[in-house]
Amino acid sequence: MSKKSKSSKESKNSKENSLDAERRVAVEAVLLASGLCRTVQANLVSDESMSKKDRSPVTVADFGAQAVVTQVLRQHFPDIPMVGEEDAAELRDSGNAELTSKVVANVREVVSGLEEAEILDLIDYGTYEGGGRGRHWTLDPIDGTKGFLRLDQYAVALALIEDGEVVLGVLGCPNLPVKAGEPDGAKGCLFIAVKGGGASMRTLDDAKESAIHVTEIRDTAQASFCESVESAHSSQSDSARVAELLGIEAPPYRIDSQCKYAAVSRGDASIYLRLPTRKDYEEKIWDHAAGAMVIREAGGRVTDVSGKDLDFSIGRTLRDNKGVIVTNGHVHDRVIAAVGEVLGL
Repeated sequence: MSKKSKSSKESKNSKENSLDAERRVAVEAVLLASGLCRTVQANLVSDESMSKKDRSPVTVADFGAQAVVTQVLRQHFPDIPMVGEEDAAELRDSGNAELTSKVVANVREVVSGLEEAEILDLIDYGTYEGGGRGRHWTLDPIDGTKGFLRLDQYAVALALIEDGEVVLGVLGCPNLPVKAGEPDGAKGCLFIAVKGGGASMRTLDDAKESAIHVTEIRDTAQASFCESVESAHSSQSDSARVAELLGIEAPPYRIDSQCKYAAVSRGDASIYLRLPTRKDYEEKIWDHAAGAMVIREAGGRVTDVSGKDLDFSIGRTLRDNKGVIVTNGHVHDRVIAAVGEVLGL
């Protein structure tokens, strides 16, 4: 081995080793939160709640997952702040005592011994404003609320950002089939990626990890793409026009949450389109940080619709980016060109 290649390998291993503790703790936190979400979904989501469009089950899971993840992270890394989606203002309102009691009860099932005030403080820990200096976590405790309420796909998404760059991502996908070709088979996957260390997948119940990689497809006509189930999240009409320009005949794989990132990372699809539905919308960093890390380490590419890298250094949103394009990397430039033609960029 040459000195140069040996040095490069040592540098990579050093980076991986430097994040070993963060990786282990992040996996633990997301596993516990995924378990809480599964329990809430099983116990509180019913035909009646769905018919009444009752959002309280996902609210309980959202708050509960954030409290559990924060508890684990603070126990091991008390000096790293967090950009979280939720705060506890709603739960501190005396008119929401029933909701608060459900959140507290579900958190205590996972982390015993916490007082109500401690749980609310844990949820409020996610109010950090982010930025490009130092380290901070970013968390979406339940990405895909409508998927959760439909008993479909949702994700617990946790990432570590260091000086404005995502260096670690963990996605918990409790309802995602372990094998894409077996939708009625075992469910529950965890996707893990560390900068320079590749991406891997395991089940929620088995710690054995397997390396994952995006597809090798180079002809867009052979590619498939995924997009949001909800048309409010991405312009499906524009996606259809992009697919036509690329010669894609396969129907879109519509799936909720950052499970779309997971699907592309392990080769279930080659393209994920999240096209803007309004000019003033700013994507939130917690909606993309973990997924983007997994894609990059699986060999893919993530940019906005103009081909710019996503900028996680400017706070709680991606205000300098518009939309998100995720591909296996090989077809990225062609997809960007087609999106530009459709959107008039």
